Amino acid sequence: MDISNLIQTVLIYALPVIFAITVHEAAHGYVARYLGDNTAAVMGRVTLNPMKHIDPIGTILMPLMLYFATSGAFLFGYAKPVPVNFGRLRHPKRDMVWVALAGPASNFIQAILWAVIWAVLIGVGVQEPFFVKMAQGGVLVNLVMWAFNLFPLPPLDGGRVLAGLLPNGPAQNFLARIEPYGFFIVMGLVLAGIVSKFWLMPLMSVGYEVLDLLIGPLQALLR
Repeated sequence: MDISNLIQTVLIYALPVIFAITVHEAAHGYVARYLGDNTAAVMGRVTLNPMKHIDPIGTILMPLMLYFATSGAFLFGYAKPVPVNFGRLRHPKRDMVWVALAGPASNFIQAILWAVIWAVLIGVGVQEPFFVKMAQGGVLVNLVMWAFNLFPLPPLDGGRVLAGLLPNGPAQNFLARIEPYGFFIVMGLVLAGIVSKFWLMPLMSVGYEVLDLLIGPLQALLR
């Protein structure tokens, strides 16, 4: 493996990944506090300090091990989840949906901002590939986090959204029963290629199309 290429890749993606994870987790805590639960705030998790959200194993060790094991073909990681006491929300079932959506929404907003940075760099003629690749990486990282976290299976955010939207009854009980095994089920679906083929790639394609529509006027203005 080319160590210099690895170092360059880490440097390009480090800032986008740190921002993507930090803002995602802080957004959960901020919305939860706004809707009545200050658990995350009391524990110091409503912050943009990345050290409060980084998990040494899930954020650093696991992605590096997978990068070396698969030569960069497959990467997966996670941050420390923000604690939310859904019972303390003013309207638990409804507000759970908004708290869950806050993280992916923050990633899509960041994808837009990185796309704007990329358009400006290209528009003003910046030739330094490092910054252009970082902006492209910022778009990619945040679209992946946005799409992946919306997968409708707990403990992912999409699973929380689904649980909040479903009527009380067997469906919700089923989601609650499988949640302790959700991480392993998701990993199995990821390794089998099901998540990528039937969820991640289609949703990311939509995301890129939306970004093209949003930054199209800016690109035209900078020409």
